[in-house]
Amino acid sequence: MSSWTVELTGEATEDIAALDAATRRRVLAKIAWFAEHVDDVTPVPLEGEWREFCKLRVGDWRIAYTFSQSKRTVTVHTVGRRDKIYKQRPPH
Repeated sequence: MSSWTVELTGEATEDIAALDAATRRRVLAKIAWFAEHVDDVTPVPLEGEWREFCKLRVGDWRIAYTFSQSKRTVTVHTVGRRDKIYKQRPPH
């Protein structure tokens, strides 16, 4: 099965750049893996203000994303520690 296209928002790019090298590698590896396996993964939708987004776990880190089945595109909106990410306002 072909992979999906992954787009990073400006905020996600900044979030990833701010990570330490080891965490950055893990997050980018998870995103790359996810692009190859989107069709095999059940999305984990968020709730409340974050209801438009789904999440991926990378240890204590979370990747908030949306996807378009018709375009086969995943958009990564933000990356953050699980204890902080949901306390901020969701990206628009």
